[in-house]
Amino acid sequence: MASVRELLVRKHGDLVTVTGGTTVLDASTLMVGRGIGGVLVVEDGVLVGIFTERDVLRRVVAVQRDPATTAVREVMTSPVLTVAPETPLEDCRVLMSERRIRHLPVTADGALVGVVSSGDVLAYEVSERQATIQQLESYVYYVRS
Repeated sequence: MASVRELLVRKHGDLVTVTGGTTVLDASTLMVGRGIGGVLVVEDGVLVGIFTERDVLRRVVAVQRDPATTAVREVMTSPVLTVAPETPLEDCRVLMSERRIRHLPVTADGALVGVVSSGDVLAYEVSERQATIQQLESYVYYVRS
């Protein structure tokens, strides 16, 4: 069974972080510019929260807070559920589904090493299934020849 480590090796994505003092407007602009749905909030090298599109909608827009003056630390999701690199992708999928979350930060020995999104997990699983299908088709072609 595939693990988070295997997905991170394929992903090659850089880790996008902000500090708690970053404004919601700046964090949102960063997210839009990078085409991502969330950023990790780090203070003094320690993961303290995650700020996502859902946080913007529920904790800023819906309650009419000014994104230019609201700090991310005021509206981020904290504490954050994390996984280890050894975590099976199946476990990640279950966690994301049960908790209704789309992003799982990955930590190893207390250090932040990556983030896995539900889209990452789905893309990895689709890729693996396509490889299996190709192998089976090659086998069937070989057997028929």
